[in-house]
Order: sequence, then C-alpha cells, then structure tokens
Amino acid sequence: MGLQRLCRLMSRFNSYKRTNIILQHLKMSNHTDAAAEVLLERKGCAGVITLNRPRFLNTLTLGMIRQIYAQLKKWEQDPKTFLIIIKGAGEKAFCAGGDIRALSEARNTNQKMLQDLFREEYILNNAIDSCQKPYIALIHGITMGGGVGVSVHGQFRVATEKSVFAMPETAIGLFPDVGGGYFLPRLQGKLGYFLALTGFRLKGRDVYTAGIATHFVDFEKLGMLEEDLLALKSPSKENIADVLETYHAKSKTDQDKPFILEEHMDKINSWFSTNTVEQIVDNLQQDGSSFALEQLKVIKKMSPTSLKITLRQLMEGSSKTLPEVLIMEYRLSQACMMRKQWHRRVTCLR
Repeated sequence: MGLQRLCRLMSRFNSYKRTNIILQHLKMSNHTDAAAEVLLERKGCAGVITLNRPRFLNTLTLGMIRQIYAQLKKWEQDPKTFLIIIKGAGEKAFCAGGDIRALSEARNTNQKMLQDLFREEYILNNAIDSCQKPYIALIHGITMGGGVGVSVHGQFRVATEKSVFAMPETAIGLFPDVGGGYFLPRLQGKLGYFLALTGFRLKGRDVYTAGIATHFVDFEKLGMLEEDLLALKSPSKENIADVLETYHAKSKTDQDKPFILEEHMDKINSWFSTNTVEQIVDNLQQDGSSFALEQLKVIKKMSPTSLKITLRQLMEGSSKTLPEVLIMEYRLSQACMMRKQWHRRVTCLR
C-alpha cells in the first residue's frame, strides 16, 4: 500500500515537472518570437537585416527601429562589414509601414511612446541616408510608409515585378512622412506631388521607372543576387554597383512596357503645378477626362487637412536638406497625433 502511494506521488511530481518544463518552453518561445521581429546577421561580407513580421506585412515597431539603428551603427564602424542588406521575410511585403494599431493605442495611453517612435524612426531614416557603407534594400512586395523610409534613403534599392510602392497617409489623416517631404518633390516633374496627394500605387518595373528604385531584378533571381553580393571579397562600392547592374541588365520582365503614368505626365505636371489644393481640384474638374475625374474622386475621399499639410510639406521640402525635412516632419507628426480626426480615421480602418 505504501509503495503504491509512493508511485502515485512520484507520478504527480513528474507530471508537475513536465508541466513546468512545457510552461518554461512556452515562455522562451514567446520571448524568442518577440526578439525575432527583426533578424540582424553577419553573412559573408555583409550585415543582413531581415524584417521578420510576415504575418503583419513586416510592419515596423519601436523595438525593431531601435534594434536596426543600433546594429547599423555597429556595422558602419566594423571593418569586416562592407555592405548592408535589408529585406522582408516572406513573399508578400518588404514592409507595409508602421504598426498602425500600436500607434492608435499609444495615442490614448502613451504619448511618450508616440514621441519616441516618430523621433527614433526619423533618426533611423537619416542614419540610412548618411550611412558610410553601401546600403541595399531589396524592396520586393508591399513597400509603403515606414517601409519606404528604411529603403528609399539607402544608396541602392532593388525592385521586382511584385513590388508595390505607395504613400497612402492622406487617407488616414496623416502626411507622407519618413522623409517624403524630401524625396517626393525630387521625382520627375510633379510625380511626387501626385503620388503624395492621391496615394497612387506604383507596381513592378514602374517603381524603378519612377525613380523610387535604382535597379530592377526578377524575383526568381533575387536570392541569387543576394548570394553573389554576400560572396564578394572586400568589395568597393563600384564592385557592388557592378553586381547590381549585371542583374538589372539581364532582367527582361516588362522591359518594353511603358510607364503606367507616361501618357498622363504632362497633365499631372500641369494639374499639380499650383500652390493650393483648391486649385488642384479645380484643375482636375476643368480637365474632365476620365483619368482626371478618377483622381478627383480619390482626392475627395482624403482628409482635407492632410491634403493641405502634404502639399505645403512637399513645397517646403523641395528646398530643404533631408535632416531639415525630418525635423519639420517630426513637428508635424506630433501635431497630427493630437488631432481627433486622425484617431477616427484609423479606428475605421482597423
């Protein structure tokens, strides 16, 4: 009888022990998942950043921004790191922007987090622009908002036939930040103004033609391109550029396809060559073409305040340096976060 009781006690103890081990593993798993939002690895001659939230289209969190910035600075000073590659996990997105849900929640509960998020994201954008090592963004899939910020300021940006670029902020009561006030007005003609105010999406080779990407490579070759870059021995910037150019030259996908906005560029340049949103609306109405009326319909769905802020932002940014633009955008971001209209729009989208 005593032996049976002892066996039962031992069985219960073992069961309790197994349960504790399982719980510990679960805690470790949760910690690992949180820590793995971004992967930072040394491979070959390069530092490789992988945005690792594929279920959430690799949207950026404050933790990811902090990790990337710290590692970027380390690699910049490391004599064994000759280039930096950033990419997104999965095949759907490079990075769809910032975590809108976290922004919306922080607006009501954690104002300091909002300040830190925007400030540190813009500091990262500037660090990418001034990075002393060649920085290569593989912008396959959705690349919007914050995803543009961690790519477009780099020296090299590689698009594929699945790339989708957009700055859709005017639809949620914001403005195209992360340096949008710097790079958008510097695109050909008034293309940047059009993209900023309408949120128009560019896809595939059009991302390269517009000047967002510096190179275009077929998606099936992207892995090979990365391997060839990693295999370089103490490469110079010119060596890296040669590899990218070789892959770009070999890509024939949509090579002869005209830019989606090519036939409209003269009109876009005319419509958006004005200092007020009201005049842009009048220009579209007076034109009356199907394309003009389609854009008018889109603009009328946007936040009127955001449209005015965005137009002024691009006009001011056209003559400012990137650091000056980012300071301006930080001030704008904090003002926008205080507006109830932004919260209502985001809540409706969630």
